[in-house]
Amino acid sequence: MLRLLFLGLFAAATASSLAGQGVLVAPHAVYIDHARRTSSLTLYNPNAEPAEVTIATAFGYPTTDSLGHFVLRTRDHPDSTLPSAAGWIQAYPRRLLIAPLERQTVRLLATPPPGLPDGEYWARLIITARGGTLPVSGAADTTAVRIQLNLVVNTNIGLAYRKGVMATGLALSRLRTRVVGDSLQVWSHLERRGTAAYVGTVRAALVDSAGQIRRTLTAPIGVYVAMDPCYAFSTGGLPPGRYRLRFEVVTEREDLDPAVVLRAPPVRDSLDLHVP
Repeated sequence: MLRLLFLGLFAAATASSLAGQGVLVAPHAVYIDHARRTSSLTLYNPNAEPAEVTIATAFGYPTTDSLGHFVLRTRDHPDSTLPSAAGWIQAYPRRLLIAPLERQTVRLLATPPPGLPDGEYWARLIITARGGTLPVSGAADTTAVRIQLNLVVNTNIGLAYRKGVMATGLALSRLRTRVVGDSLQVWSHLERRGTAAYVGTVRAALVDSAGQIRRTLTAPIGVYVAMDPCYAFSTGGLPPGRYRLRFEVVTEREDLDPAVVLRAPPVRDSLDLHVP
């Protein structure tokens, strides 16, 4: 069954956030090479209570919906036409208990089928943390009953298994804009080229008629299939008039090990627009 799930299943990034949050996971994207077939995750429990953790795999990849929002497309039972690694990635241990403020390492082992063709294969790692409680407010002060919620937090990260020589690239087309209220929406059509997903960064700048950069935008992106992402600039405080939008996508990522980022030429486009 095909379904669309919103991205954004990551746990909070600091231990100072809400009590009862899920475990923190590093790295937030896993790459496994066919020559080694192993990798690992580090899990940290920032809570004051133990966390029961389970690790599962699924097949999925990011794309966009009709509004340009990023979503995760998954299949419960991917067929042989899809580059799924979900069925042959194992986590050891798959279930574990992490004490408060403790770290544990989970080993990932790939056992691909014999004769696997060269290419990049995808999976999602779903780390489910159970533990901690959250008090429910709103009960009258006179009651002796204390209500709490037991928390379950899912963290969903990508995994890529690579066999053979990998190459990637990107085609950029249909750059367009639309003013909605005090925001400027920026749309583009992106199509991946090559044998592996395109992992990089979107950069955009809004330049006024005097050549001054008035707004900038930087966002990470992974292009697995054709997509039409939508980004937005705030136009609040901008003088009405003519502007030029500069838009590019580059294979640079500050949050990933440079060794796993496949290089490809930047793709760029620009257009003139009017801000009312």
